[in-house]
Amino acid sequence: MLIKQKHLEGIKAGNISLAFRKWKKLQVNAGSLVKTSVGVIRIVSTEKTDLDKITDADAQKAGFAAAQPLKQLLESQKDGDIYKIEVVFDSEDPRIELREKASISEDELEVLKAALDNLDKFSKVGKWTTKTLIAIQENPKLRAADLAIKAKKEKEWLKLNIRKLKALGLTISHEPGYTLSPLGEEYLKLITK
Repeated sequence: MLIKQKHLEGIKAGNISLAFRKWKKLQVNAGSLVKTSVGVIRIVSTEKTDLDKITDADAQKAGFAAAQPLKQLLESQKDGDIYKIEVVFDSEDPRIELREKASISEDELEVLKAALDNLDKFSKVGKWTTKTLIAIQENPKLRAADLAIKAKKEKEWLKLNIRKLKALGLTISHEPGYTLSPLGEEYLKLITK
């Protein structure tokens, strides 16, 4: 579930407690945890609703000034049902602590190598993890579209797979682009000795 940065910050601050989405099929469930740039967001509840049931108070809880702009946004989207989703900030992102590690043991290195080898092994494009980490290291904060050209990959493929590296604590997302985390830098240093 994608959530705009300003809404994420509102959820973390406790100012936003609702989200509205128009989907053909419900994409989150009550109790689901969503990792985001501000931390982990918990889905408290979901319910199908109608446009005419969205009140100004609901819209304000979703980060809108009033119901009308929210309704216009939902009406402009393709077919689907409207869902009212209650959200709450759950916890800090566990990847933050992981990515800040500047030194790793031999055992931790082997676990990380195995995870990356697995990503390479099951990829349709072959070995990509180390090449992508190096491309990020050599081009910090380069827009994803430009990094994709340098890495000779499709932009959407690159973004999807960098998320896998981020989940391992190896990269940090910026606006725009990416950098290696301290853990990512240490990993590359250790494997290229």
